[in-house]
Amino acid sequence: MKIVVDCYGGDYSPQETVKGCLLALMQNQDINLVLTGNAVELTNLVGGKFDGRIEYLNASEVITNLDVPTTAIRTKKDSSLVVALDRVKNDDECVGMVSSGSTGAVLTGAVLKIGRIEGVSRPALLPLLPTLNGGKVLLIDCGANVDCKPAMLVQFAYLAISYANSVLGISSPRVALLSNGTEDKKGNEFTKQVFELLKQEPINFVGNMEARDILSGSYDIVVADGMYGNIALKACEGTATTMLKMIKQEISKGFFTKLGALLAKPAFRRVKSRMDYNQNGGAPFVGINKILIKAHGASKANSICCAIEQVKEMHKSNFINKIKDTLPRNNEQ
Repeated sequence: MKIVVDCYGGDYSPQETVKGCLLALMQNQDINLVLTGNAVELTNLVGGKFDGRIEYLNASEVITNLDVPTTAIRTKKDSSLVVALDRVKNDDECVGMVSSGSTGAVLTGAVLKIGRIEGVSRPALLPLLPTLNGGKVLLIDCGANVDCKPAMLVQFAYLAISYANSVLGISSPRVALLSNGTEDKKGNEFTKQVFELLKQEPINFVGNMEARDILSGSYDIVVADGMYGNIALKACEGTATTMLKMIKQEISKGFFTKLGALLAKPAFRRVKSRMDYNQNGGAPFVGINKILIKAHGASKANSICCAIEQVKEMHKSNFINKIKDTLPRNNEQ
């Protein structure tokens, strides 16, 4: 199984990206990697490890967050991202790819280069968030599509259901619509239209939900447009980070709180690990013809390794074909 990794564009690339690749190869004997970027630098960082399981594709350019995504994809044809996308598109042995580069460029490039699955109107980002009961909740969309039609959110629900069925093994996931209240009539006109459409679908739609309950464990899938989904995601991330900092500040104020913290340190470490994106890989970009994981821009080695393993698990679960089997054709817009 070949997986392509864009080794440039992230905050800590290529060093941490290469470390993550080596960790993935060490832990997964059934994968080979194709690394894109400065081949000389990448070869030196790898240091001769895993000969025969790593291929290098030289790329002389890097797309940054300062580049306009569409322009960059069309003009920086020798960038590590475009080279990676071209290889995934044209090589049937390459089942998917990982990139921690510019989100806009990765998503734009995926649509332009790899293309959408037939019947998919808009591909969407699908992060997996930790829940209170130790499970995962899928938030779709979290930023790929900020201007949507109601029918698009119905399709987002089916994309997430395909993931829940094939990758997570959830046969009838609980689907909720992000709104400003749980009552059926809550929301703006757009949300109300989406609610009525979802209610008519043969899925386990459990109604509206509020953002404060995303991590409660009461839902398996939360559907939103990219604007509000991204706000909800960033609010969750920001709240978690702020709470950890506040706890740390309070602990440091006295001897007994410091002593208590020492005893509770293993619990704090476990909570931090559950909330840390470096332990959870990246967000699948679903609805395109190959598997693509968008890793966090600040990903370090563990996160890159987890993202590579996500590609492997999604391929083994036959995820792309599951979408084709699940997606109602009449939802295409």
